[in-house]
Amino acid sequence: MADRKPTSAKKLDPAQSPRAMYGAELRFQRERAGLSQAALGERLFVGHSLIAKMESGERRIQPDMAEQLDRVLDAGGFFVRNMAAGRATPHREDFADVAELETAALTIKEWEPLLVPGLLQTAAYAMAVIRAADPVLAGSEARARQKARLDRARLFDNPSCPTYWAVVNEAALRCAVGGPTTMAEQLRHIIEMIHRDRIILQILPLSEGAHPGMNGGLRLMTFEDDAPMAYRSGADSGSLVDDAATVKRHTLTYDLLGAAALSPDVSLTLVEAVAEEYEHAPEVRPDGGDVA
Repeated sequence: MADRKPTSAKKLDPAQSPRAMYGAELRFQRERAGLSQAALGERLFVGHSLIAKMESGERRIQPDMAEQLDRVLDAGGFFVRNMAAGRATPHREDFADVAELETAALTIKEWEPLLVPGLLQTAAYAMAVIRAADPVLAGSEARARQKARLDRARLFDNPSCPTYWAVVNEAALRCAVGGPTTMAEQLRHIIEMIHRDRIILQILPLSEGAHPGMNGGLRLMTFEDDAPMAYRSGADSGSLVDDAATVKRHTLTYDLLGAAALSPDVSLTLVEAVAEEYEHAPEVRPDGGDVA
């Protein structure tokens, strides 16, 4: 690469999306270097579609990628220096890339052992989960987390994709998160999503006993241009992998769970029955008495 004066890094405008500004700088530096998206992708050993998504702000730039961009584009340290702004997200760090990737997924398959999956949660249910995990969390932060979770469900506004298939433990239906009213609303929302043909749902009955999903939640995602990915989640952390052998192993786990679960039609009948139970259950006051 020919010698040239370092280009001054552009100041990120806080009035605009930091991610978009970060991506605009990537496009500027790439064009300054005389490289197409495909050519830059070849130098970084990634596909041109990833470069395009980073430039548009659809994908976060990973720390190791920021270092490579500074080196390949001779960007004067811009990408490492401004990495925090480019990776800003309302989601937990280990889940942020998952939330980003699900918007580009062709298929999402999810196993949830304890809760209603985040993409299907109502506002009241989500807030009850957030408050249970952190009772002293500031109200503004709790609402921000709730909004971030609900915003993810906008992907269902696309009538064609992704195809979403969830296997959920019956325990998630039986645990009265937020009380009977919240649970009834939550289950009716799931029922509506099924009737709208936006999701496929199977319930793993409690009678199944030991099963291959006891170690935590699982999500499998496929993409048009990228390799399939798997995300394994625990109580406070998770890991996103694209290693083919690992994804294959997690896919087997999901297939076994689906084989053990109730069929979609029987699962819908169960969800409807439990929703009706909650609708007829008395609310409980904080002092333990029934609400009149």
